[in-house]
Amino acid sequence: MPHAELAPSPWIARFAALVPRGARVLDLAAGQGRHARFFAARGARVVAVDRDAAALSALAGFAGVETRVLDLEAGAWPLAGERFDAIVAVNYLHRPLFAPLRAALAPDGVLLYETFAMGNETYGRPANPDFLLCRDELLSLASLPPALSVVAFEQGLVTGASRQAVVQRLAAVGAGRAWPPELG
Repeated sequence: MPHAELAPSPWIARFAALVPRGARVLDLAAGQGRHARFFAARGARVVAVDRDAAALSALAGFAGVETRVLDLEAGAWPLAGERFDAIVAVNYLHRPLFAPLRAALAPDGVLLYETFAMGNETYGRPANPDFLLCRDELLSLASLPPALSVVAFEQGLVTGASRQAVVQRLAAVGAGRAWPPELG
């Protein structure tokens, strides 16, 4: 896999300091695991989930990463009863998971989320509204009880190395976290 495809999202890298060494991190829809690798290299214990077993196989033998082939969109939340110190989701949206994700986050946990938003259809895929956040929608995720404290939020047009996209980005921490959080 080319090095650029393994690089973490700049948003995730920017707020990675919120996730302490030794934290249990859920990498949601991990694909080939760029964020799983990144957090494991920082000393986290990562659970990388995706429905694509072939993509997850790129993480075979990677220290600090446990992979699970799970279809997050079929049936009940497959991680019921598990808690995570941090949850990372990038370029993935399935709204029925919002409540289970919040329930799986530790009281002092960190939520790092970045995905496409309405308006992205002008610039390419995804263009289906089912996969595009509405204005301020990630803020509504942070307000689900128990509410998270928003460290940073952005939405709008971004220009990357290969294309433009409309995104929303959220970094938030649980009420059990000291305020203000240290950003490293």
